[in-house]
Amino acid sequence: MLVVDDEPDLLELLELTLSRMGLDTTRAQTVGEAIRLLDTQAFDLCLTDMRLPDGEGLTVVEHITNKGLDVPVAVITAYGSAENAVAALKAGAFDYLAKPVALEQLRALVKQALKVPEKPAAPSSYQLLGESPAIMLVRSMIDRLSRSQAPVFITGESGSGKELAARMIHLGGPRSEQPFVPVNCGAIPENLMESEFFGYKKGAFTGAEGDRDGFFQASNNGTLFLDEVADLPLPMQVKLLRAIQEKKVRKVGATTEEPVDVRIISATHKKLPALVDAGEFRQDLFYRLHVIELAMPSLREMREDIPSIADAILKKLARGMPAKLDPQAATALEAYPFPGNVRELENILERGLSLAADALKISADDLHLTPPPEEADASLPTGDKWPLQDYLDRVERTAINEALEKTRYNRTAAAKLLGITFRAMRYRMERLGIK
Repeated sequence: MLVVDDEPDLLELLELTLSRMGLDTTRAQTVGEAIRLLDTQAFDLCLTDMRLPDGEGLTVVEHITNKGLDVPVAVITAYGSAENAVAALKAGAFDYLAKPVALEQLRALVKQALKVPEKPAAPSSYQLLGESPAIMLVRSMIDRLSRSQAPVFITGESGSGKELAARMIHLGGPRSEQPFVPVNCGAIPENLMESEFFGYKKGAFTGAEGDRDGFFQASNNGTLFLDEVADLPLPMQVKLLRAIQEKKVRKVGATTEEPVDVRIISATHKKLPALVDAGEFRQDLFYRLHVIELAMPSLREMREDIPSIADAILKKLARGMPAKLDPQAATALEAYPFPGNVRELENILERGLSLAADALKISADDLHLTPPPEEADASLPTGDKWPLQDYLDRVERTAINEALEKTRYNRTAAAKLLGITFRAMRYRMERLGIK
């Protein structure tokens, strides 16, 4: 293990702790020395301070990422330096520790880092079907995110597979044998949120007849998936932010905090930046959760995959029976807009299977599809703002082209101007056919 720090006392503490875990350590006190060692020796893990005499620890993180070195790297940040931690995670860091370093958190981090698989692969029971460019990009992102401990923010329409993606990230990484705890933030009454998330002590309130763990304790060493995180009320957002920053939680009725090691993956179908601007979602929590964004494509963006997805769903629903769609039914599905995405497709196929006169062949009539909005009344003229998806695509295409022109077609600078990641920029350009 390579430890990069210029404080002798902290170096001694880190080396002593790591040696008790059976690890050999090599020390470096500058960025230059760390890079030289990384280029000449093999390490299983690197831990670097963010502030060093000749530069930033971020340079060490970027060197490991750019060289493609198979070395998980974690950073040590000053207390309250959330921006540095987020920058390091975006640059490719595995995780971070805040000063003063808590030894139990250090040991937990090292154990997780040394379990990172070389080639993570999610079990076949959880997979994203299809070969379209959109879904191929998502699968590639999931493989990369599985190796990190950075918080992931998943966006996408309802029914587009956000929880499935979160499970695949969890199962492809070092926490795969630990709990995956999904939580629908919009389904918990506000007055119960604190006790549900953090647990409570016996006697904390009327009805608390014994100690009870919350979601954080249940997902300790694993992954906590916060679905519809935009529905969290503001008071709970404050408490969640502290738990994520400090990696500690306090049960309702307790006087002390207990450490937890939890990876946070969150998701919503709402536009969170707009809620931040409206004051309905805390900006500091947004930046904590929105370290890396994974955008799930809608079914409309991967129409070529509808037949293969439909076949897979039918195999599951028919339980071994060779049920198939007739050609007209397949054509009707490919033309349907699917506002509910894959979840709606599954419901439609289940209905078609139940209503089909021939249990082995589903016709277009059996599906009972409502006509797409643009075909519902041919007498209506096409306006500037409908169909809605076409209008939104035109707005997005115009904004991207203007940003590219303003930055002389530098995609990295254009993405920064638009307030999105380079990866999101590349995905959107590909989806809209912008060369």
